[in-house]
Amino acid sequence: MKNIRNFCIIAHIDHGKSTLADRLLDYTGSVTEREKQNQLLDSMDLERERGITIKSHAIQMDYIYKGEEYVLNLIDTPGHVDFSYEVSRSIAACEGALLIVDAAQSIQAQTISNLYLALENDLEIIPVLNKVDLPSANPEEVTDDIVELLGCNPEDVIHASGKTGFGVDKILEAVIERIPAPKGDPDGPLQALIFDSVYNTFRGIETYFRVFNGEIKKGQKIKFVATDKEYFADEVGTLKLTQVAKKSVKTGDVGYLITGIKTAKEVKVGDTITDFERPTTNIVEGFEDVKPMVFAGIYPVDTEDYEELRNSMEKLQLNDASLVFFPESSAALGFGFRCGFLGMLHMEIIQERLEREFDMTVITTVPNVSYNAYTNKNPDTPFIVNNPSDLPDPSTVNRVEEPYIKATIITKADFVGNVMSLCIEKRGMILNQTYLTPERVELTFDMPLAEIVFDFYDRLKTVSKGYASFDYHPIGMKTSKLVRLDILLNAQTVDALSALIHADNAQNIGKKMCEKLKELIPRQQFDIPIQAAIGAKIISRETIKALRKDVTAKCYGGDISRKRKLLEKQKKGKKRMRQVGNVEIPQQAFMAVLKLND
Repeated sequence: MKNIRNFCIIAHIDHGKSTLADRLLDYTGSVTEREKQNQLLDSMDLERERGITIKSHAIQMDYIYKGEEYVLNLIDTPGHVDFSYEVSRSIAACEGALLIVDAAQSIQAQTISNLYLALENDLEIIPVLNKVDLPSANPEEVTDDIVELLGCNPEDVIHASGKTGFGVDKILEAVIERIPAPKGDPDGPLQALIFDSVYNTFRGIETYFRVFNGEIKKGQKIKFVATDKEYFADEVGTLKLTQVAKKSVKTGDVGYLITGIKTAKEVKVGDTITDFERPTTNIVEGFEDVKPMVFAGIYPVDTEDYEELRNSMEKLQLNDASLVFFPESSAALGFGFRCGFLGMLHMEIIQERLEREFDMTVITTVPNVSYNAYTNKNPDTPFIVNNPSDLPDPSTVNRVEEPYIKATIITKADFVGNVMSLCIEKRGMILNQTYLTPERVELTFDMPLAEIVFDFYDRLKTVSKGYASFDYHPIGMKTSKLVRLDILLNAQTVDALSALIHADNAQNIGKKMCEKLKELIPRQQFDIPIQAAIGAKIISRETIKALRKDVTAKCYGGDISRKRKLLEKQKKGKKRMRQVGNVEIPQQAFMAVLKLND
């Protein structure tokens, strides 16, 4: 056990985590020449295309240091704020972390928030200055920033390059020397933490775990504490590039378990595995339940695919524990699910994965956040509103509270004005402005979460030419003057397009939504009025003109009344058509509403 090291890699987006993980695998000889490729641990097509890590990936490496064999369990984690739940789960299974900082970009918002996560779990931090080979790198200055942040010595910061492989030997040396070996009782009752799981079509659910006490043997009868179910361990083993079956996985090690479970609900990430005969009394204290930030409806295009969509979502939830969903129905779209996501990127990725991995074509409604509404009858009991159409009648509502966040933005000094005006436009309140260095500024704002849901992150990158980094955490609910904006098509409310909006912005947003829908909805045989309404009051209107046949073409000369008669006849037909007509809304119309500022 003294020769095992469990560590993860944490950093901001694009600071070179996956590239450095590739070099560590090369250096320890864990991959053959034939298996080598960039972003080796990112197994999903989506991760490769976008160049981001979405899932944490665990892998075991063997390394000989000073004549002794060591087993190194590495977990590569995502950097984007939307996947911070993956990071918190990886941290719970480790004793140490490599904190990677880009020598050209210095410390960013997500670097700091991931560092705090690691410190809360008492992890040994090894700072690594990556990309030192870049012409724009500024190693001395960035080393000073790291020393100031961590309170370590400048010589503790390892200079490395994920591209060339420079400094990888020093990183491995530091992992072995500085990160403590796992503690635990090899003879005690089995106690293991589930930190991830994946669905395998042929073998059922594969569970990834870390053993804290005891050992798990092949064929052993085990029990999952949270669900209180027993299974037999059909196969256990460790996670190399492919799975390696073993007779047992001992204290301190990381491995996988196959028990032939077929139903997704039986495996909970964060659960404790123990022995059936000799159960442990201590449950592993891991991580809290995930708190979704953004809600949106996901509906199958064909209502008959509802059950298939449910199965796909359950399998996806195994692989992504931060996805939360429950059934709902909509007048416009039929049966579907209300889903909770950690952010807009997370939502986009889930939608793509449903389409690619499960061949499901889905419609996603306008995302929103969850509100608390208080009625005049019960002014002290909140009514949770996840969907704008659930909001009670405005005349009975006493007040509505919306979630607020504390946003931390780190940017270059040149862009402070642009960032401030964007935050103020989004109803943000500035709390603090700190100059970390003469060039870099940290701004702290209180902002409504609803305002950052749509396009805040994209616009922040635009106004700061890509230099601003952004991190946030919830700080509770505040009362706001909110109204429900409904969109009516041909006098029918489309509940999937309803949104809760601040009263001051309602007129502007209503007008933009009507204009956008006018562009996207195809013309029909009859006039389609598009209206934005607050309660019974219409605040904006656009009309999509009908496609008309030229009924007067055959009148060449003669009295005007002949033409008039034909036009009147056509008008009556169009009116009759409009009463029975049904307007189909294309999928891009639901998503286009998000990009109102484009």
